[in-house]
Amino acid sequence: MDLSFAANRSWTPELDRRARGLSWLLLDVDGVLTDGSILLAESGELVKTFHVRDGLAIKLARRAGLEVGILTARRSPIIELRARELGIEEVMLGREEKRPAFAELLERRGLAAASVAYMGDDLPDLPVLGACGLSAAPADAVAEVRGTVDFVTEAAGGRGAVRELVERILGARSAWEPLLRHFHPAPGGHGGA
Repeated sequence: MDLSFAANRSWTPELDRRARGLSWLLLDVDGVLTDGSILLAESGELVKTFHVRDGLAIKLARRAGLEVGILTARRSPIIELRARELGIEEVMLGREEKRPAFAELLERRGLAAASVAYMGDDLPDLPVLGACGLSAAPADAVAEVRGTVDFVTEAAGGRGAVRELVERILGARSAWEPLLRHFHPAPGGHGGA
């Protein structure tokens, strides 16, 4: 895997500033929320795996006031199910042309492009990555994407990349540490379940 573009795409103070102006995080699915693998059973049933830490990060982002949406070219009941589990209401499936879908989201929600972060991993994501306020890609995204985005995570797609981005965004907004306090035991308490 060629990660040569990743070295110059680390988090910066400028990204902290832009992260503070975000109200939405929009995510691709295959290669971002999943590792990009597609398992097909003989019955034709599609199987995907999602990383639990990415799911928790999405829930925490929403708790901190950062809305989360999905924009993907694929249509799948599995994606809809995972979105429901995470409380994601904005789910745009079957959108092979992602730039018009992004424009529709902005209009429907009354958003400025600068208020939306987008994470994608492959060529169809480039039009949105070039139009949003903060662009990101997993470490194993294609070189053309890694060379274009503002931030490349250390984690691969489906392996905590979304979690890493959410931590950075919420950290810039001073929202990550307060969320962590919920998980720490009270002073003098015992840390187990």
